[in-house]
Amino acid sequence: MRLLLVEDDDHVAAALSAILAKHGFTVTHARNGEEALQAVLPTAQGERPSYGVILLDLGLPDQDGYQVCGRIRKLTTTPVIMVTARGDVRSRIHGLNLGADDYVVKPYDPGELLARIHAVSRRNSGPEETAGGTGAADGTQLRLGTVTIELPTRRVSVDGESVALTRKEFDLLALLAQRPGVVFRREQIISEVWRTSWEGTGRTLEVHVASLRSKLRMPALIETVRGVGYRLVAPAA
Repeated sequence: MRLLLVEDDDHVAAALSAILAKHGFTVTHARNGEEALQAVLPTAQGERPSYGVILLDLGLPDQDGYQVCGRIRKLTTTPVIMVTARGDVRSRIHGLNLGADDYVVKPYDPGELLARIHAVSRRNSGPEETAGGTGAADGTQLRLGTVTIELPTRRVSVDGESVALTRKEFDLLALLAQRPGVVFRREQIISEVWRTSWEGTGRTLEVHVASLRSKLRMPALIETVRGVGYRLVAPAA
């Protein structure tokens, strides 16, 4: 996923970019409001840059971050997450009213920020093609090589042969398959699939991953990212 990071502090931007790159993101860095607005404008050839999420710091040197958010929203529907030290309720409400999709207050845990990025990108994802896989015309089907995932009927098939999965196995596979190649943190997976906290549930996640690899007869489909979580590696068609 491409991500636009709007941050005037180069040290902060470098550290955050390194974390995001580790988790599969390609980061474009804008140092002020004007650079951010230029980054979302169509090119001379009429092509519009494609970003999965925009991370917008409000403390910019040239323009008020809220103003930049409002102008960005007029140019693109890309999800915007405001990142700021302004944690009062009024500031949050103002940001959301301007079109921000989420609001993260500094200092924040990198894991929380990553979870919020994944959450807003999934909420705004449509049936368009994703890296390594394609969505059906109505956005209800995911195709990843020989694997087909039908979201409404909760059916999974490999080479046209149906594979019986438990409810949690399907939920886990569908979550990872929405963003092939993107690393999902263990805490995030547990929260979204099991609706609980990480504590005491780690072994359950490992068992479900092993079961999916076995049932789909694809040991390399779900890759373990040591110390972080898991990502889906889309098989060749």
